[in-house]
Amino acid sequence: MKEKELLMDPVATDSNIAEKVGHWLKIWGPGLIVMLADTDAGCLITAAQSGAQWGYAMVLPQILLIPILYMAQEMTVRLGIVTGKGHGELIRENFGKGWAWLSAGTLAVSSIGALLTEFVGVAGVGELFGISKWITIPIATVLLIGIAFSGSYRRTERAGVIIGLAELAFIGAVFLIHPNTSDMIQGLFTVPWQHSSYIYLVAANVGAVVMPWMIFYQQSAVVDKQLTTDSIKKEKHDTLVGTFMTQGIMILFVVVFAATVGSHGNHAPLNTVGDLASALSPFMGVFNSKLLVGVSLLGGSLVAALVVALAGTWGITEVLNWKHSLNELFDRKNMGFYIIYCLAHIVGAVLVLANVQLVAMAVAVEVMNALLLPIVLGLLLMLEAKALPKKYQMHGFYKYLVTSLCLVVMAFGLYMVGPTTGLW
Repeated sequence: MKEKELLMDPVATDSNIAEKVGHWLKIWGPGLIVMLADTDAGCLITAAQSGAQWGYAMVLPQILLIPILYMAQEMTVRLGIVTGKGHGELIRENFGKGWAWLSAGTLAVSSIGALLTEFVGVAGVGELFGISKWITIPIATVLLIGIAFSGSYRRTERAGVIIGLAELAFIGAVFLIHPNTSDMIQGLFTVPWQHSSYIYLVAANVGAVVMPWMIFYQQSAVVDKQLTTDSIKKEKHDTLVGTFMTQGIMILFVVVFAATVGSHGNHAPLNTVGDLASALSPFMGVFNSKLLVGVSLLGGSLVAALVVALAGTWGITEVLNWKHSLNELFDRKNMGFYIIYCLAHIVGAVLVLANVQLVAMAVAVEVMNALLLPIVLGLLLMLEAKALPKKYQMHGFYKYLVTSLCLVVMAFGLYMVGPTTGLW
């Protein structure tokens, strides 16, 4: 009778729904924000190039990357929640200071390089609308630093997710260009594996899907959010939804550029935000292309800058064994954490404003990420087997599947080194 009365009582039902939504919001977030950050300016430009050059044939690789991305990040969820420690801290405790310093040092270089890409993206969006980078970059830097000084991880995460959701604005492009469904289906079954340029772009997409800083970020985030083992299942769902969202955005860019630029043959190189907008303007109008490209890339660049800087800061301070929580306001005890976070943004902003050989530096960072992937994923797999109780470890077929897919990503990462250094 009590259950029936509860169902008949609209106030009680609404209260239960609100309670469930509140509980959901307390747990969800780390997976969503790190996935939104994965579709940063560099990744979206890569997706656009893929669609423009190889059309719908590049949709299938993006779909196949969904389980790889989810499995890698899902391991960080279990490691962070069960041990209550960040990735850098676990490496230091289980493999020694040498490996910890190696991972922290390469993470720092990788993070600064990624921040350069994000600030270049912010500057590019501003220039689309005639706003100088001397205005947009300082504003973005102050905004990103200010968000982290809120004294709460949850507030920082909420702000990052809201900013990152701006990437979804690009959905409007599909309704403006009306891609051909039959061509899209045909492209799904077209795999031009004999072309080296196709394989190289596939490798670029694989190398971009699992970023080293993503692993450091999500593991530290679930710790800072103080999630318990009861939350593992819901946090996995958070990560899964984020995975589908980020790969959906990547597929969206591939499809739009395949249906427009790719279907019309010759096109100019797509290396900047301005190049993307200019390439789409003949198909959807100058204003629409600027607006949709600008809003989506600005959202991706800002949320990625926030996540990358936090990942690098968490990784370094964990190795140094310094206090490293966003849940405490700035004071003497956590001064090092906040100083490193601020310096990451300031250094990135200054380098972009000073135009310090950005092309050469971007290539060097791409090589660094490729070399770092085998180390990061290798340590992740070893930590999963060593730092977790058997109850929370992978078992059976799933264990072998995850290990195999991680090895594939490592191989593609190393494959990227040769062609990229050749271009440098």
